[in-house]
Amino acid sequence: MKQTILTTEKILAPLTGPLLAWYRKNARDLPWRRTDDPYRIWVSEIMLQQTRVAAVLDYYTRFLENFPTVEALAAAPEELLLKRWEGLGYYSRARNLQKAAKLVTQRHGGRFPPDYAALLALPGIGEYTAGAIASSAFSLREPAVDGNVLRVVTRITDCHDDITAPRTKQAVRAQVAEAMPETAAEIRVYNQAVMELGATVCVPNGAPKCALCPAEPFCLARQRGTIAQLPVKPPKKERRREERTVFLLLREGRVALRRRGETGLLAGLWEFPNAEGILDEAAAASVLTAWGLELRAWEKQLSAKHIFTHVEWQMTGYSLRVAGAGPANILWADAETLERCAVPSAFAKYYAEAKKLLSAERSGGSL
Repeated sequence: MKQTILTTEKILAPLTGPLLAWYRKNARDLPWRRTDDPYRIWVSEIMLQQTRVAAVLDYYTRFLENFPTVEALAAAPEELLLKRWEGLGYYSRARNLQKAAKLVTQRHGGRFPPDYAALLALPGIGEYTAGAIASSAFSLREPAVDGNVLRVVTRITDCHDDITAPRTKQAVRAQVAEAMPETAAEIRVYNQAVMELGATVCVPNGAPKCALCPAEPFCLARQRGTIAQLPVKPPKKERRREERTVFLLLREGRVALRRRGETGLLAGLWEFPNAEGILDEAAAASVLTAWGLELRAWEKQLSAKHIFTHVEWQMTGYSLRVAGAGPANILWADAETLERCAVPSAFAKYYAEAKKLLSAERSGGSL
């Protein structure tokens, strides 16, 4: 019979001692695990949302060099903040970081409140992040349930409920809360230990490393042969495909940028002007005419692809020399200005080409 997690039985209790012993021996040495500073823990948790640990490490160090305190983050110009976030994606995370930093500075005197509900009230902080900060920084017995924890717990308990359902998440949270240790030092690392188990042993892709798992003796999915069926979640929706033509417009040693709208995908960031569809040269030339630009020379054609969570961009790009001012929303950026503008990684190939061309112009070459 398939187990439901909605039970009062303390199924996770036998894991606590072995898990903590396993963690002390096997945990990865990560910088946010060497501190109980809630600001640094918070920054790491926001960065790690939907982003691999390896990708976060350098960003984390540089971010804290630029914004060493919550007050520094609150006072930072948004353009600088977004530039330092450039490449991490999901830019709403950075904006919510600053919104929360301002509230912590204004309402709490620059000190994070040692209270789960107060943390949860801050912009960009959900149940998982509030639990991670509360436990790691303040030794509060608050669970932090992410995808790793859901996978570990549903396998140990052989739970076949949909992990995306709020009812299941709350039940898992209750199970984890029951199993949390009592001492401050152990509370600080318990949530990290469960997440580490999911990230390195009870892994999301590929076979779990059951022989290395401290839960192996009492894991119900292991005993019943149901590991491959867990966790249960609905099939992913197919990504929507969008085709775009990107214009790398070069004029008098400058490249054209425009700011995206304040809502929607990549809101408020800088982009290279683009149009819907994959346009051939004749159609692309017509767009330039509509923008009030005069085509002087075709330089290069560049193709690229970028995958977001729910949409995939297929891009064809043209590197072109033009004359004319163009639309009012165009910023003609020199190399220094381009370096300051936050351009999302979706345009990475075009950004690299723009830097190369502007560098050549500065060195006396030709655009």
